[in-house]
Amino acid sequence: MTLNPQRTLGELKALRALTGDEHGAQRVAFTETWLAARAFLKERLDALPVEQHQDAAGNYWATLKGESERELLIGGHLDSVPNGGWLDGCLNVLAGLEVLRRLSEQYGGRPPVTVRLVDWADEEGARFGRSLYGSSAASGHLDVAEVSKLHDKDGVSLKDALAKVGVKLDDAPQARQELKNAAAYLELHIEQGPVLEGLGLPLGAVAGTVGVERHTLTFHGQAAHSGSTPMNVRKDAFLAAGRFGQEIYAIAARHGGVCTIGSVKTLPGIVTSVVETCEITLDQRHLDAGKLAAMWQDAQQAATRFAQEGGCTVNFGYLWKIEPIPFHSELIDACEAAILEVTPTAHRLPSGPLHDAAEVARAGVPTVMLFVQSLRGISHNKIEDTLEEHLALCVVALDKLADKAIGWIEGRA
Repeated sequence: MTLNPQRTLGELKALRALTGDEHGAQRVAFTETWLAARAFLKERLDALPVEQHQDAAGNYWATLKGESERELLIGGHLDSVPNGGWLDGCLNVLAGLEVLRRLSEQYGGRPPVTVRLVDWADEEGARFGRSLYGSSAASGHLDVAEVSKLHDKDGVSLKDALAKVGVKLDDAPQARQELKNAAAYLELHIEQGPVLEGLGLPLGAVAGTVGVERHTLTFHGQAAHSGSTPMNVRKDAFLAAGRFGQEIYAIAARHGGVCTIGSVKTLPGIVTSVVETCEITLDQRHLDAGKLAAMWQDAQQAATRFAQEGGCTVNFGYLWKIEPIPFHSELIDACEAAILEVTPTAHRLPSGPLHDAAEVARAGVPTVMLFVQSLRGISHNKIEDTLEEHLALCVVALDKLADKAIGWIEGRA
């Protein structure tokens, strides 16, 4: 069977029409639209000689049995952020589907190794604030007690949302058994950033995912009347936080990482009062664990200094962290070789965003990712896009990478 990248492109457009609107993709995890996307995938898998099932965490698997029980996994996620892009996540799944078709046809339904396509549940974390839910359950890094406290903006708990799609949260860690025979994991994704476009390259091999530190910083000052309190005697928590907000750019530049203040909340939150309390969230990322730790240390020192200078105090709260995850060196080489078979130049780059591949790698499965260029470097936005010729190239490159991974697995038997 000849690989048909144009079929993948057509399916991506059909899924966009089915699960998007004028504001973008609406495949938020565990909603009716997400279920419609899953049904779209199942309908196409039904035409293949694969075994299908939803695991204990809600991840969806299609297994093409091979001569060996050792498994090549190809993964992605159908869920999106609200008003998201048409390619984020679903490109991975539908390109993997096309590779599965080709392998099934070429080998008469029984390739040399078992090949499995997985749609990870709730990669985005857009609804409950906890990214990589399904893959972390499979990797053994899901804390059920912790996530059982999560609720969406409408007050629906993660536990109840899962129950509506046939999943018991307490059983989610049983998904670990899905990786017991995994020998390699591949994931294709849009870059979601500007590097490849800036280099004029369609494809890149991903060296690993950056580590992430997320914390809250709460500055405490003193409420006072905004009209009668002179500027030089104010204890303005927002001023201290604002000065810190400027400093994080210097911290990022100093260490070669990135820092983001994503939210700000003030109390009493009225126009006639100096801010007494200002809580901010800080996201810091770096591919080097030591530099990431240094960035957080610098952030704490800077926050403490600005608080003291403004007559305020500051305390720190932990949100979440994941260490930098380097991908498998031999699979990175294979990915680069696959790219060079379809385009003259390959480039290696880290991934700033988190992906399910990070959790699979944490579980000890040899892993690599393939990036395709994102126009304008924009994602999580309805204008997210990639040139159609680049989409076709990435499907071909993923297919060639799958063949190389199969050979690599056989060579390690």
